[in-house]
Amino acid sequence: MPKPVICKLNGVAAGAGCSLALACDVIIASDQASMIEIFINIALVLDSGSSYFLPRAVGYHRAFELATKATKLSAAEAKDMGLLNKVVPAAELDAVVAAEAAFYAGAPTKAIALMKKMLTKGMTESLDAALEYEAYCQEIAGTLRITGKG
Repeated sequence: MPKPVICKLNGVAAGAGCSLALACDVIIASDQASMIEIFINIALVLDSGSSYFLPRAVGYHRAFELATKATKLSAAEAKDMGLLNKVVPAAELDAVVAAEAAFYAGAPTKAIALMKKMLTKGMTESLDAALEYEAYCQEIAGTLRITGKG
């Protein structure tokens, strides 16, 4: 999806809910929120994308531990691990998420879409391939900027 996806996390993101949160571009959580990969507690394995997103967010070793021990993380702990972008008081969550959405609504949408694609692609490409793709996307962005369609 070319548009930024913002997760407003207020409560417990468990199992597939955790997976869905991790699939978002920006995760803003209330200080009351928590995350847990709970699958192991019912003898199941990660699903809904967690096997892809979790190790990319925290590294293999930490992902393995979180998945196999079903460690419940508070919002503060999840932010410290790099799983969340922001943690705010519960009473401010709606306003902060609305401000984030307003920021992206006013940003150059084509450039944001290209950056999303670049960052995803860059996670599996070599440096040379990433540099080539950057040059390709920069040419597109520059053309869109000149024509006013960026």
